[in-house]
Amino acid sequence: MTEASNANSNEALGRTELPGIDRAAAAALWEDYRAAFPGAFAAAPEYTAEFFGDSVELADELLALVTYGPKRATAALVVEFAEEGELLPRVGSHWIACDGRGKPAVVIRSTELRIGTFDSVDAAFAYDEGEDDRSLESWRREHWRYWERTRAAVGREFTPEHEVVFERFSVVWPPELAD
Repeated sequence: MTEASNANSNEALGRTELPGIDRAAAAALWEDYRAAFPGAFAAAPEYTAEFFGDSVELADELLALVTYGPKRATAALVVEFAEEGELLPRVGSHWIACDGRGKPAVVIRSTELRIGTFDSVDAAFAYDEGEDDRSLESWRREHWRYWERTRAAVGREFTPEHEVVFERFSVVWPPELAD
């Protein structure tokens, strides 16, 4: 599927394509965190700036679950990191989560990582991901739909054999939102 057809697919679903990330604001947020926690920075001096989800609406919905709700886990396909030329996260690594307009909102630090297949997710992880009703059944249903959609958008198929990065995290910055 081309970017245009992906955008049309998102529009058909009532979703708006994500904009670029405000990299200058992300760097400023990172510098504030770095100054406050030089030890954490020394242990993992790099960060990425990312969205949760594949649309403005989903990015905002999931970020709200992180900043004001129970979401302390996320899952991503290993192949997506490779396709985007990114390294897999590691325990202690940081990323900046952005809202649906590309504005950086929080610094997240990875606390636990596991790679497994789609079927290896357990109820505790589904609960920690904090989405929908937090059940294993809804996790499987909604993530299947999501990965089926996002893989189709790049002309690929999602299968349960895809490796998944299961990541738990804590919010570490800004102080008013930190765990």
